[in-house]
Amino acid sequence: MPTTTDENGKSEKLKKIYKPLRDVEVEYDIDHDKCASCSERPCLEACPVDAVGENPVNNHIEIDDKCFGCVLCRNACPYDAIHMETTLSKPRRENVPNINTKLCRQCGACVDACRMGAIHLVSSGTEEAHSEIDEDKCVRCGYCSRVCPTEAIKYGEILPRSVVGGKAIVVNQEKCIGCMTCTRVCPSRGAINVGKTSKLPYINPSYCARCEECMDVCPSTAIRYSSRKRAYEGYQKIKTMEIVSELMEKESEKLARETVKIDSILNKVTREVSYSHTEDEFTQDVTELVTAEIKALAGADLEIEDLKEIIQATHPHREIMVDEDSCIGCGACIKECPVDCIKLEMPSPVHIGDECVYCGKCVETCPFDSISLKEESFQVEDGRVLFKRRKITGPSEGEVLIDGKSCQRCGVCVNKCPVDAMTLENDQVTVDRDKCIFCGECQIICPTRAVTLKDDI
Repeated sequence: MPTTTDENGKSEKLKKIYKPLRDVEVEYDIDHDKCASCSERPCLEACPVDAVGENPVNNHIEIDDKCFGCVLCRNACPYDAIHMETTLSKPRRENVPNINTKLCRQCGACVDACRMGAIHLVSSGTEEAHSEIDEDKCVRCGYCSRVCPTEAIKYGEILPRSVVGGKAIVVNQEKCIGCMTCTRVCPSRGAINVGKTSKLPYINPSYCARCEECMDVCPSTAIRYSSRKRAYEGYQKIKTMEIVSELMEKESEKLARETVKIDSILNKVTREVSYSHTEDEFTQDVTELVTAEIKALAGADLEIEDLKEIIQATHPHREIMVDEDSCIGCGACIKECPVDCIKLEMPSPVHIGDECVYCGKCVETCPFDSISLKEESFQVEDGRVLFKRRKITGPSEGEVLIDGKSCQRCGVCVNKCPVDAMTLENDQVTVDRDKCIFCGECQIICPTRAVTLKDDI
């Protein structure tokens, strides 16, 4: 976001100057009786283009001609005093791509590339076989022209042509204010979607025509160019979250049955593999044991990389044990336990309660190696599902990462942190690394999977 510096040397953010691209008709009505009850006037701050102002004469809220109908002021009003309807002129539509039948080599690249099934090969007695586009199905994204090896498909008579360097347009969801203006100006159907989890727009690079209309009207400059590789990686991550979200939105009875099925599948694999190994540490490929059953449950559209998000969302199984023969009940572990779950208890020298967060501090502290801690987990690496067992010999070290896009600032992680290492201030969750014991409780309890742990290597 651009900034400016005043005469006192202080810098402040500038709001983007609205650039009207198409005609928009905004009809609004303000109930000034309700508005008079409001002292904070959040609508003033909500408007991204400073179209909402306060009349100094009567203190009435007024909206000027800069308004483009994003309705953020209406949403911010605590008294429902602003009523607004927006009518936007139809978007510019690119012409349907034109296929030069003399250059077409019937390779089928465009047929395979079209996500709408709008292209098919035709043949007649008067001309050679060639590709043909169904105008009713075509969304005019231009993707077929970019994959054609002979440049037989002409596209881009109105909108800009392909960007040099393999660029793609993406939405920076951290800067996006959710006004949805981009969704209303996009001429390519299916290019901009709204996430069910984040409630923010995201772009499908395969459908995007890169016409830049969304970039021109975005009031928060959240839409920009990125490399196609990063754009597809970001899109795939969001799409995977949407698939998982869709599964989780199923009716509760069916969800309960499917949750039990997933747990039973992973538990079955865990038992089969774990009981067949006596080593403290090992790794085994269990792809064939897991993927077929989970795919049948979650849907045929899921690939291994999609399963990665689901499988690795399952939390590791940890088990802590005390060797009563070597433990002398010295109490060294009791002093180090951050959650006070270790007690001297007969007939065993010490007893570790269910409150244990498996941080490993007691394991490291025990002078007789009487406490053992093992962890078993599923991971996806290089397209394969792996079952891993490792021996934890002490506290793990690393960094707790908070995904600002997924985090809902609910404060559950803050309230449940056993050592009070997390705080919620200014609508942001922060982690005190000096206090954090890297136990992973925050990752386990987060309802939106916004917390991840990054081990120090």
